[in-house]
Amino acid sequence: MKQNRTAWFLILLAAVFLGTGILRGEAAVVFTKSVNICLECIGIG
Repeated sequence: MKQNRTAWFLILLAAVFLGTGILRGEAAVVFTKSVNICLECIGIG
């Protein structure tokens, strides 16, 4: 039972951190960086 409680706590904590990152606009920053890396890899950027 204790492992189940710990797992749910970690899932909740991860969701809080994901939500915080999205609200701060970090998802857009990561997306922009990934697009730049992808374009450099195929030789366009």
